[in-house]
Amino acid sequence: MTHDEIRFGRQYLAHVSHLIDRVATEEWEAIAAAARLIADALLAGRDIHALGSGHSHMLAEEMFYRAGGLVDVRPILFEGLMLHADAPMSTCLERLPGLAEILLERHGLRSGDVLLVFSNSGRNPITVEAAETAKRHGVSVIAITSRRHSESTAARGGTHRLFEVADVVIDNGGEPGDAAIHIPGFDQAVAPTSTAVGAAIVNAIVAEAVALVVDAGVTPRVFVSNNIDVGDARNALLESRT
Repeated sequence: MTHDEIRFGRQYLAHVSHLIDRVATEEWEAIAAAARLIADALLAGRDIHALGSGHSHMLAEEMFYRAGGLVDVRPILFEGLMLHADAPMSTCLERLPGLAEILLERHGLRSGDVLLVFSNSGRNPITVEAAETAKRHGVSVIAITSRRHSESTAARGGTHRLFEVADVVIDNGGEPGDAAIHIPGFDQAVAPTSTAVGAAIVNAIVAEAVALVVDAGVTPRVFVSNNIDVGDARNALLESRT
């Protein structure tokens, strides 16, 4: 059988679909708990914060200023932890003890807020220390991570991994190292799953949280697309009330 007949791209799509199906069953209790934390924070007038480093920062952006997403999201988007300026430096910075506390102190947290932390490995100081710092401020912490990856490695620069610190842990089911597809004749896995599955998890949490807010008799603040005719006006009104 040739590689064309095997269709490794389809294998990847099937694998991601399987992981999302798994999340809908095995991780549902954790998703529901995360949604409850977010709904309670929104009902109390608190903020939702989101942090990830490297490619995981895309999940924080997925929650921010998003069509169909919550208005009350404050992502922690520190350029040094992203990839576009200096990718190797971002790796160094996510391993730097003490940086998370500095970022969160400058960002501003209030008791009753919620912080979502995204990290496939869950082992670097930036995410573990962010979770620890947030909890000291009375902020609930939701982690989206890979338990298999975390449990297969030691904490880097500390004693805890992210899943050992967070209040709610949602396992994305990813492989250690994230890449999931093995191609005969090539000795390295390709096609990571954490972003695709993580985005599905985030939006499932948001949908459930919005439903809880509506059930409480409150109109949630949710963006619409700026690319529909009423989008600019509706979003401008929402932003004016922040």
